Amino acid sequence: MNVTLKRTLPYIFLIAGMIGVIASFALTYDKIQVLKNPSYHPPCNISPILSCGSVMKTQQASILGVPNTIFGLVAFSMLTTLGVVLLSGAKLGRRLWLAINIGALAGFLFFVYLYFQAVFRIHAICPYCFAVWLIVPPVLWYTTLHNLREGNMKARFIKPQVKRWIARHHGDILLGYYLVFVAILLNRFWYYWKTLI
Repeated sequence: MNVTLKRTLPYIFLIAGMIGVIASFALTYDKIQVLKNPSYHPPCNISPILSCGSVMKTQQASILGVPNTIFGLVAFSMLTTLGVVLLSGAKLGRRLWLAINIGALAGFLFFVYLYFQAVFRIHAICPYCFAVWLIVPPVLWYTTLHNLREGNMKARFIKPQVKRWIARHHGDILLGYYLVFVAILLNRFWYYWKTLI
């Protein structure tokens, strides 16, 4: 698993980074169009529930006046670059790996906040945001697993048998996370989904 993770982690970074850049760019473009023309209808406005426009007009769509998409462009560009650097064979030091882990954790916590706001406060799902919601968890999960296996992080409180279990079931744990993630969306917006059946 350790060798496999070393080989696949750069691809996880690269693919997640590219998806994030595309989603952030599309949202930034739509945001600019809305600012220029308030009657602009973003193509990601699919329905009252699946709508970028209703999300980007909310207070939660920016931090200190800066749209979240700008942070996304920066962060996902860095992640894409990191994937390319690792694929080129570069070796990163322990401190840099820990910084990557902290950045991934910060991104995940921000994603949880935005997910909660979209689902329980705004009552709408931005399709581009949904794509970002899917890619952030594996970046954090596999970065953390890599750091634990390489000894970059000390986790004396995790027993060896627990580490072995996680190593065997890392994919199952991530799948379980996604099932909970989707179940919340299905339950919260069932009144809409059932009209599509």
